Amino acid sequence: MASIRVHTTQNVTLEYQVASIGDRIVATLIDSLVQIAYVAVWVGIFYWIGASSGRAARHSDWHWGDAGTIGAALVLFLIAAPYLFYNLLCEIFLNGQSIGKKARHLRVVRLDGTAPRVGDYFLRWLLRFVDMFFYGAVAMITIAANGRGQRLGDLAAGTSVINLRAQPAPVPSAASLAPPAGYQPVFPQAANLADHDAALLHRLLARPLTPATATLLHEAALKTKDLLRIHTDLDDAAFLHTVLRDHAHLTHEAAAR
Repeated sequence: MASIRVHTTQNVTLEYQVASIGDRIVATLIDSLVQIAYVAVWVGIFYWIGASSGRAARHSDWHWGDAGTIGAALVLFLIAAPYLFYNLLCEIFLNGQSIGKKARHLRVVRLDGTAPRVGDYFLRWLLRFVDMFFYGAVAMITIAANGRGQRLGDLAAGTSVINLRAQPAPVPSAASLAPPAGYQPVFPQAANLADHDAALLHRLLARPLTPATATLLHEAALKTKDLLRIHTDLDDAAFLHTVLRDHAHLTHEAAAR
């Protein structure tokens, strides 16, 4: 299974397992079924409305006018919008996942370690129409060729799709956290992190990266940011690694004085 290494601006390297083409195809099929079901529901509703209107029309002289036609077009657009923007809306509001990706434990991430932005999701969605040429052949060829799990939309947005299933996670040892000579802490507030909290974060980061662990990492990152009053766009794991490295450096400096 291919993997990618994300080297953040805070000197932290994270390794992720790239989602396989098979997993991405299955996720796309699940998303397609969701969209088909959505369309089927509305077809049924319109059929019922049409049948009711037909019965009513036989007993009246009422007919659609221009205003009615415009209104119908607006209603059709509002109904079609969730179908057309399905992937974009899902990834924005479900933290880089669609229903299919969530079912296959996949997620969109940026290659610089920061959280994907709305513009990144938009680029992925926009180029999806190119990727899907020839029944997805363009997307599959691009993913297989670049070795980083990127289709055209990912290449443009600087993103990839990773697999959140159990995989070896980097264990934050003392050596891995040891900063280089002349290291400048990214978050000076890390000095306020209690030693027992740092130990808990060490153990959490040493766990295999599963969906459950990803949720715990997110909760731990939020609590740490709130406790230390830190604002950052770093990915949860990258943020916690950086805080631990800063904490180790600042603790060592304080003990050496």
